[in-house]
Amino acid sequence: MPAPSPDTALAALLDLMVRLREGCPWDREQTFATIAPYTIEEAYEVADAIAREDLGDLREELGDLLFQVVFHARIAEEQGAFGFVEVAEAITRKMVARHPHVFGDATAHDAARWEDMKAGERAAKAKGGLLDDVPLALPALLRAAKLQKRAARIGFDWPDLLPVLDKLEEEIGELRAEIAAGSGKDRLADEFGDMLFVMANIGRHLGVEAETALRGANGKFERRFRHIEARLAEQGRSGPQQLDFLDSLWNEAKALERA
Repeated sequence: MPAPSPDTALAALLDLMVRLREGCPWDREQTFATIAPYTIEEAYEVADAIAREDLGDLREELGDLLFQVVFHARIAEEQGAFGFVEVAEAITRKMVARHPHVFGDATAHDAARWEDMKAGERAAKAKGGLLDDVPLALPALLRAAKLQKRAARIGFDWPDLLPVLDKLEEEIGELRAEIAAGSGKDRLADEFGDMLFVMANIGRHLGVEAETALRGANGKFERRFRHIEARLAEQGRSGPQQLDFLDSLWNEAKALERA
């Protein structure tokens, strides 16, 4: 049996969505707001499959994410706003406009030009300032870097990395002072947030995405902690252990990774 064409496969998915909205009580009661968290979750699961280099999972997760797009488009179509066709046409027009070196006469196209085009698009539809369309739903570290990048467009940015590192030292000092003063959680959270914001800025100046770097650190912690658990199990140990002993197992895990 021949494989279905892209048009056939997409038409089947769109028809499925119509039937779900008409026949499933749960699907019928959903709104943009109620399914937005699922959309974000599916995007993260796509990123996770990529990080694990699992192409089988990636295929499944991309399907889940596509379903979210179809879901939103169907709700909009029911409201008479737009449908999936308009979504596809809009992104096609945008990508054609952003690639004049492919679809036009331009011969040069680099990251800076791409950002200029995006800035022009934002300016054309902007109703406020540079920061207005940075999505609130983004992970906080990622959003911090985007806010900083936007501000840098008018020169509000450190000239290089060293002043940002100095700023981090300053923020650490302010957090220490609040801790020493026995400040409440609100003050501590405020200073801790300032420190994280500076960390995102350091990542931006290094060309390292803070969110990605933290994911890597999380993975490293998981690997090393699992080594600790395995070694404890080998020795028949359970329950809380002396920190010095656990730290020695942590260092053992680090040495094994480096080897």
